[in-house]
Amino acid sequence: MLSTEIIDDKVTIHTFGSSFITINYDIHDLISKEGRVWTFSLNSTTDYSLLMPPNSIIVGMNALPSNMDLVNEQTKLELNTGLSEINYIFGTTTPPTTTPEQPIIDISTLSLIGVAITAVIAGVIIMIKRKQTKPSPILQTEVISDSKVNTDSLDTQTIFNMRPEMREDDKEIVKFISENGGQVLESDLRKKFLQPRTTMWRAVKRLERQGVIEISKKDLQNLVKLKKELEKEE
Repeated sequence: MLSTEIIDDKVTIHTFGSSFITINYDIHDLISKEGRVWTFSLNSTTDYSLLMPPNSIIVGMNALPSNMDLVNEQTKLELNTGLSEINYIFGTTTPPTTTPEQPIIDISTLSLIGVAITAVIAGVIIMIKRKQTKPSPILQTEVISDSKVNTDSLDTQTIFNMRPEMREDDKEIVKFISENGGQVLESDLRKKFLQPRTTMWRAVKRLERQGVIEISKKDLQNLVKLKKELEKEE
């Protein structure tokens, strides 16, 4: 185990003289999927290598790699510093049937040709934007009792009035949750506000302590929901 420091959205790893380290990452942070197309995206501050999954076929790249090779029938890319976006799909490859008169083309040559063609047309590829659920109208019901507010879905202005000390960035999170039917996945919050996992988790826990939201598990992910009943602060 190596010593690490996390400050905002940056992680500093003390290698203690190691010349090679392996980093495990959360797939929801670096990988996304739209239809059958997967996208790897990373803005790196240093050169690095990427080993593509078995049976993956690259269909788009935003920049050419510095080198490409095959390792146990997996494509290995050497990528440069900066933003890299790689689009790929999974498919079953079958060896071509050849006759003595037909030349056999090396698979690495085909891969290099495919990358070169992709680089030429990369400028005109339109990335599919993730569809966001349209906000549904929020109906505020009558305030009942002098100690609690009961609503089917709390109006954001009611929440802000009852929590005047709430931070502006936390208010934006509450608005986004309200606009999406009163509940969202924590991973969707990170994508919306471009925040690292630790920063967004602190914000979510801060809202939970204020009694504004509740956190539950859904398919191994954190589901963040606005509370339907908000207690007044003493």
